[in-house]
Amino acid sequence: MSSACKSTQTNQQLHKMRSPSIFLNLLNIFLVVYLKLASAARFDIINNCPYTVWAAASPGGGRQLNQGQTWPLDVAAGTRAARIWARTGCQFDGSGRGRCTTGDCNGLLQCQGYGSPPNTLAEYALNQFNNLDFIDISNIDGFNVPMEFSSTTGGCNRVIRCTGNILGECPAALRVPQGCNGPCPVFKTEEHCCNSGNCGPTDYSRFFKTRCPDAYSYPKDDATSVFTCPGGTNYKVVFCP
Repeated sequence: MSSACKSTQTNQQLHKMRSPSIFLNLLNIFLVVYLKLASAARFDIINNCPYTVWAAASPGGGRQLNQGQTWPLDVAAGTRAARIWARTGCQFDGSGRGRCTTGDCNGLLQCQGYGSPPNTLAEYALNQFNNLDFIDISNIDGFNVPMEFSSTTGGCNRVIRCTGNILGECPAALRVPQGCNGPCPVFKTEEHCCNSGNCGPTDYSRFFKTRCPDAYSYPKDDATSVFTCPGGTNYKVVFCP
């Protein structure tokens, strides 16, 4: 047999050996992408306020929402230390740089981190202990917009709301334009910030708790403020429910 024939046979054999390998690699890539999409949680962020807000999410970025608009946001399984909030009184230029009166993200439309107080927060960690999602509303950084945080898929019926008249009744020491600060950002003391992990409620935290019983009012307020749903649950966050 000529060397040319041998070379042709060898190439054909190598091709046959490579083809299944290429197929398996493509299949693995498809499965990874599919599993990531299948396990992602959908957050529908809805503005029911009679004014424009600039929704913010970490992770996720930001988006202007006029009254009645929705921002669907898919978040990867295992995401933790995440939050969603509304910004008010914003002005941005064509490059997405500007400033907001409340909840500002370092002057960026597309948030790359957390916002500035005061801002009502929807906080979550997905697929944590026992594959549970942990969700809450927090007023520790203050309050700027009424909020509802709720599950939207079967297997969990959880609704958290914070709709009290906090802006109208905000203590003078915490009041700012379009918002009501939490005491920690204002006073920055151990009593209110609980940096050591050993603190209790204060008169200021009770102000928030009486108006939003389901929301965090100070850092150790876990017992009445954090809730769970099975991993894989989808959610909605509504401003001005």
